[in-house]
Amino acid sequence: MSDTNINNRQPESSIKQKTARTIKWNTIDRFSSQVLYAVTGVVLANVLSKEDFGLVGAILVFQAFATLFVDSGFGAALLQKKSPTDKDYSTVFWFNLIVSIVVYALLWVSAPFIADIFQGDQRLIPLSRVMFLCFVINGLAIVQTNRLMKAMNVKMIALSNLVGLTISGAVGIWMALTGWGPWALVWQSIILASVKTVWLWSIGRWVPRYGFHMDSMRQIYRVGLGVFSSSFLNTVFLNIYSFIIGAYYNLAALGNYTQADKWSKMGSASISQILTASFVPLLSQYQDDGEKYRALIGKINRFTSFILFPFMCWLIVMAEPVFHLMFGTKWDTAIPLFQILLLRGIFTVLTSLYNNYILSLGHARSLVVVEFVKDALTLIAIVSTIAMQSVEALVWGQMIAGAATYLFILWLASRNTGYSKRRFLIDMAPYALLTILTMVVMWSLSLVITNDILLLLSQLTVGAIVYYAVLRVTGSTILMEAQSYITSHFRKK
Repeated sequence: MSDTNINNRQPESSIKQKTARTIKWNTIDRFSSQVLYAVTGVVLANVLSKEDFGLVGAILVFQAFATLFVDSGFGAALLQKKSPTDKDYSTVFWFNLIVSIVVYALLWVSAPFIADIFQGDQRLIPLSRVMFLCFVINGLAIVQTNRLMKAMNVKMIALSNLVGLTISGAVGIWMALTGWGPWALVWQSIILASVKTVWLWSIGRWVPRYGFHMDSMRQIYRVGLGVFSSSFLNTVFLNIYSFIIGAYYNLAALGNYTQADKWSKMGSASISQILTASFVPLLSQYQDDGEKYRALIGKINRFTSFILFPFMCWLIVMAEPVFHLMFGTKWDTAIPLFQILLLRGIFTVLTSLYNNYILSLGHARSLVVVEFVKDALTLIAIVSTIAMQSVEALVWGQMIAGAATYLFILWLASRNTGYSKRRFLIDMAPYALLTILTMVVMWSLSLVITNDILLLLSQLTVGAIVYYAVLRVTGSTILMEAQSYITSHFRKK
């Protein structure tokens, strides 16, 4: 491959077609991934103990930082850059590889100190030294994944996830059933990373043809530093709760929190990833056309609200029957945490979306300000709630801090994009209000139905009917566009 631009400006019709395909495959990817995660997660949660999940949850705190340093924001910088060259990709690849090896060596030596932090549990030493291989393996796939995302070729990424989750899930379940305990979770992660990386290299057909170039590094560094700084602070304060719960309570309490957090993020993370992969490349295409850019923001806001509010809020209402059907009563103490974290997830998705608006305009340094504000609010929340000696109180503080952060980034996004705060709120309001109505209807069903299966089916059916009917009667443009896309897609089939 020559050192030429990877992407050029494309005709609008081609962009729309690629965007439609990207949304389709992102949706397929997230849906299939969540199904596989759910199936594997349900089996593992019923077989393994809360302490097993707590052990791995403690390791994940440190792995999150390792992953961040390996990427250093350069993946997002390449995605934001209009025309990255092969030298850019090669430079980032070698950087990822070198940093991953150095960070792994440091963490390998630090394993005994990590165990001391969490009640001196010596099981953490061998578990962490194997688990930390994940970020090294994943680091090898960063550029391959980025190139496919830049080309809006999400299909290959989706297939790598599908194959990886299937194989790793089967191995994890087998190990759990045969008594491997927390090692089942560790090897599940290792195998998932390995399968995905091998798949992406085999179909990516790209190898680093150049060495490390300082010119490329300087260009990417400008955006990457802002993203890294923002992500670093975000990682600190996302993992501070796991650290506090694991270090000052116990690993069983951390297991509860880890499960609630994992299942709540399956919804919020899926929506964020679909939006980022589907729309960020498109936003960069219109960053120099203010009118079209703001029109696109409005459509993305409405589409996000159309999906986000019912998905997250309905799960809050249906949390108890969902948990009972998946786990029996084993994880009932995680249900309140799950519901609060779902509410937090709404603000997380919206904050992430507005971050992408700002990033697509090249204002990466503004994201650092967002993180400082968010982290200050989180610290205030922790200080205000930690004395209550309640995990639930800590999580409520996390949710309130997330809501306050959203209000700040709403102001900042409006200032950067020229899209007024009022228009942002108007875009969301119809879907938020309608969702509240459906929640009341769904909750009322729990007063008369006690069977978990019947309650879940009734709530989901009635909620969907009410939501669809009101949007249909009021002539929702987003609903009609979604129906039109689905209808035309099946006609082509």
